[in-house]
Amino acid sequence: MAVTSHLAGGLTAAQVASFNRDGYLIIEDALSPATVRSLLDETHSLLGGLNLEDHPMTRFSTGGDDGEDHVGDDYFLGSGDKVRFFFEEDAFDARGNLAKPKERAINKIGHYLHALSPPFAALLGGGDGGGIRPGAVARSLGFRDPRCLQSMVICKQPEIGGAVPPHQDSTFLYTDPPSAVGFWYALEDAALENGCLSFLPGSHKWAPISKRLVRKAGGTGTEMVPNEGPRFPPGEEYGERAGVLARDEDYVAGEVKAGSLVLIHGNLLHKSEKNVSQKGRIIYTFHIIEGVDDRKYDERNWLQPPAEGFTKL
Repeated sequence: MAVTSHLAGGLTAAQVASFNRDGYLIIEDALSPATVRSLLDETHSLLGGLNLEDHPMTRFSTGGDDGEDHVGDDYFLGSGDKVRFFFEEDAFDARGNLAKPKERAINKIGHYLHALSPPFAALLGGGDGGGIRPGAVARSLGFRDPRCLQSMVICKQPEIGGAVPPHQDSTFLYTDPPSAVGFWYALEDAALENGCLSFLPGSHKWAPISKRLVRKAGGTGTEMVPNEGPRFPPGEEYGERAGVLARDEDYVAGEVKAGSLVLIHGNLLHKSEKNVSQKGRIIYTFHIIEGVDDRKYDERNWLQPPAEGFTKL
């Protein structure tokens, strides 16, 4: 469901109800055109400043069900408190040489933009002056101590922007019990032709977090393991349901204009297709978790807190 918001604060009761029902909420005009331009300018500046000479040329891959092919080298695992660059898999030729200009080859930039990049930090700290405020939005959704643990620019490059299979964010950012919510801002228009998101409405209520991406023993590499902890957030509305299937035809496309915000529940199944068009699809996303003591952040998670802890909203 798309909602136009001009609130300088949190969500309305109707917006909260829509999010709770569907597991996602599209808020149009959440960012002013000036803020969109500022964040795009910062993105292009970061891409232009990338030095390839000392880069390990790490490619971003989501991997399969076992997690073996998910990116997990030291460059990735050490990016939680840094700004690092990850390449599209299809940006290289058969010999492994970069086949695209660097600005058209990066899959994503992460994962500490919300602390190290002033324009992105300003958005986390208080919105853009005229739009909604992330901290107020989080508290509208029931968070008591919302913490931002990662942030990314995802470029979804023209012609080579990789598909992302159906997934749940709490698989990768697990707390006990689950609490993750994604804030996904479109900095360019996102449509079917350039790989917009698609959602399975209501799946957050019945799709469990059945597996988790964790660091391998010894701290090198990642693997997918069965989730032996809680599979849903607290609440009687959550639980596995016999006979309910995740069918591809039930996914709903989330086409949005630049400046829109999409809120995504950590249990919600969502995906995006490959971008084979000539149009890019740059977005900025960050994820929050509940920071209070009754939510345990697992030391096996691939992303570990920086020395100063996860960022308060």
